[in-house]
Amino acid sequence: MIASTHLTKLIRFLQDDLAISASSMAIALKQVEHNPGPLPMILWQYGLVTIEQLDRIYDWMEAP
Repeated sequence: MIASTHLTKLIRFLQDDLAISASSMAIALKQVEHNPGPLPMILWQYGLVTIEQLDRIYDWMEAP
């Protein structure tokens, strides 16, 4: 349950703060289903976020 809540908050951060589109999120989430891995890395591997955005995502994830 905690992981689900965290994922929801992460998705909200990605869409609200980094302006990741719903279609980009759908692509990344579909890839996570078929090829489990960290969502931020999948976003980056598919060119859906920049390396700077990836840094911001990991900074956000590490914040208390």
